[in-house]
Amino acid sequence: MKYLIIFSLIALCSPMSIEANEVSSGVLRTPDDRFENIEGYPFQPNYIDIQGLRIHYLDEGPRDVAPIFLLHGEPTWSYLFRKMIPVLTDAGHRVIVPDMVGFGKSDKFVSIDDYSYQHHIDVMSELVRRLDLKETTFVGHDWGGLVGLRVVAEMPDRFAQVVVTNTGLISTTGIRAWIGYPLFKLMIWWKGPASWDEMRQDFTNWIRYSYYTEDINVGGIMSLLGGVNEEEKAAYEAPYPDSRYKAGAQIFPYLIPSQLRENERAWKEVFEKWDKPFLIAFSDEDPVSSNNPILEQSFRERIPNPSRIVIKGAGHFVQEEVGPEFANLINDFIADRPIKGFSKKEAGLDNKSIF
Repeated sequence: MKYLIIFSLIALCSPMSIEANEVSSGVLRTPDDRFENIEGYPFQPNYIDIQGLRIHYLDEGPRDVAPIFLLHGEPTWSYLFRKMIPVLTDAGHRVIVPDMVGFGKSDKFVSIDDYSYQHHIDVMSELVRRLDLKETTFVGHDWGGLVGLRVVAEMPDRFAQVVVTNTGLISTTGIRAWIGYPLFKLMIWWKGPASWDEMRQDFTNWIRYSYYTEDINVGGIMSLLGGVNEEEKAAYEAPYPDSRYKAGAQIFPYLIPSQLRENERAWKEVFEKWDKPFLIAFSDEDPVSSNNPILEQSFRERIPNPSRIVIKGAGHFVQEEVGPEFANLINDFIADRPIKGFSKKEAGLDNKSIF
């Protein structure tokens, strides 16, 4: 008995470098039971260790065909593509869908300071290399475009075609490329926090809200911009048992202009010389891209001979609102069949603005 007491005292008094919910110092892993019984997401998880982090990805469909690489953005995870994956695999495609660091079933840094734009690029690039993906179709949405397009630029020989939807590759040149991000950070500091109501007004307020909030409302964002129901809202919150797990979602918007020079180099060295199929598929009721028309304009003006369609009546998260229809569009694009835009109304869905 006395030994039990001694051991208990030692355990209580000893400094612990790793909290009980950490898998290593400063790294959290969402418990598996958070993902149990999520409807519409029956996919088998796959894991790979990259830079000391466990990265989750889906790998659906036949393994001996060219893959489609779907990359989510803020504040989502691979669950976002659940309506698209069956349509793509039924067409005979292999579909790879990772969760970026800080999202979904992938490991999460506790501190916002451990996240960077470049780190996301490095991890996703290593995933593509380790899986040895070739003749790949990249599909990027939101931050998935900002990260994934840089992955494509690093290894263009591994990619056969690109599809972008409601995303961008923000860049600039000259002195603006050097001072843009410091001035941006100064502006966010100067203006300070934004409330939930202010967040809805413009993109700068969205960044102010996400950067300063102590507990970013992931489910609320998906209800606002994606029109999801309560069950789907809970699924988007599943990766985050509490606010400590949300550092990746909190800092993502703040990092957008952090690689202006590097992005411009990707434009100049790769995308302005792109000679493979490239599809621009934006929706016309996305408050993010409609308030920032330079996002789509850059693709139209800088990509040589891109294909372009408009998804009418859909908001930011086309995967939620018109997922199967968008997947069929990708199937047609890959098969080099004629493609055209469509509307939510034509797809038999409610044609209303989400925002």
